Amino acid sequence: MEPASLTAKDQEEVIAYFDKPLDALDVEYFEKKLKELRKKYHPDNFEHLGNDVVKEMAHDKFKAIERLAAKIKAHLGQGAGALASAPASEPMPERYAGRNLKIEIKTRNKDLKYLLFGKHYRWLEQGDRFKIPGGREAYLVTDTGHTGSAIGFTEVIRLYLTFGENDPLDEIVRWLYEKLKGQADALLIEQQLIEVDLAQMLVYIKGKTSLRLT
Repeated sequence: MEPASLTAKDQEEVIAYFDKPLDALDVEYFEKKLKELRKKYHPDNFEHLGNDVVKEMAHDKFKAIERLAAKIKAHLGQGAGALASAPASEPMPERYAGRNLKIEIKTRNKDLKYLLFGKHYRWLEQGDRFKIPGGREAYLVTDTGHTGSAIGFTEVIRLYLTFGENDPLDEIVRWLYEKLKGQADALLIEQQLIEVDLAQMLVYIKGKTSLRLT
């Protein structure tokens, strides 16, 4: 049965981008094809054209591919073949750990860093770690070299996220999402443009960090 999150149009796009129907995809093929698509359609590839319309179209296509990829990843993670080596009655738990995962936030809100860290932002300017609420080992470090521009004010806040295997990754990403929702104009994780969407952020961060099955 097809997952409700993938519409008929989504499934047509799966074939168009990945050259196979959804049920024929496996994780290895999907990851390889997605890497090729990201390289091909990344907006930076169109900067040299100097055409704002083309750049905007490339940006929209890249976001559409990322949204579709997030749905496919969720489908593959839930599919019967995704963990074929594990007994059906005893699914293997997933554990993720990441170190210095680079996150860049573009915003016009002068107060966003204070919404994120509150009074602790002063300490972060001195290089101290900010412990993420609800986490055990999870923390953020900020790069204070990024500041707002004088005209029109656009600020890029650069953060580095670290978390351990025993940290509740879903809660950590939810905390970050709630802080950024409606406040960020753009979000980059490890230099990839990601929509400020809880499901997409979680899927992408999981995909960029180490996984251990126990």
